[in-house]
Amino acid sequence: MRIHHGFTMHIYFLQHAAHYGPARFADWLDGMGHSHNTSHLYAGEMPPRLEDCDALIVLDGPQAHDASDDYPWLKRERKLLLRALKSAKPVLGVGLGAQLIATQLSAIVSRGTYAETGWHAVSLAPQSPFDLPETFEAFHWHRDIFGLPEDALPLGASAASPVQGFAWDAGRVIGLQCHLEATRESVAALLAERPESLVGSGPYMQDATTMLDDPRRFDRLAALLDRVMMRWMANAAR
Repeated sequence: MRIHHGFTMHIYFLQHAAHYGPARFADWLDGMGHSHNTSHLYAGEMPPRLEDCDALIVLDGPQAHDASDDYPWLKRERKLLLRALKSAKPVLGVGLGAQLIATQLSAIVSRGTYAETGWHAVSLAPQSPFDLPETFEAFHWHRDIFGLPEDALPLGASAASPVQGFAWDAGRVIGLQCHLEATRESVAALLAERPESLVGSGPYMQDATTMLDDPRRFDRLAALLDRVMMRWMANAAR
């Protein structure tokens, strides 16, 4: 286990459903000596006060980003995110979390042409600031896509999604479409709770067996997540 010597941070997870948990994010923070709490927004818990945390990690969820009528807590969450973006606090979002950040930065979230589930290649953009290989395999679980916010730098693209992520404000704010935090356990939980996501056909949809059959894929993801988190934390320490 590696402990990050120098500074420690307290991070709050904003969670949107029981089966969309922190997964390897929590393991990484534990291993680096950082502390974390979770606001279970879907269960009626209030989001944290910005003053009570050093950074936010906004998780994925099954909700639409603009479904405030069905999920009134989304309004409170958006207000918190706007305050965080205007502050000096680091913010990282994945899936729905990245969509919420993108919309607060005036980018458009729209329905993608194809659903993208399972393992697919991501090609790094030429101007990408992310410390990642030029091409890497990531886990995907989405249908909606987002545009690149103004003044943000792109991560890269997959065949189904032209924007797989972005960095904004010199990397203080990161949005990820792909799931570098996925573990075999977190993917199994998604498959158990949302089997309807596998119904249908498309060029970028995989079956459950293919998603879970090679544990080495998850090991490789862990190394990619480490690179992203180390760079994000380095920005936070500045």
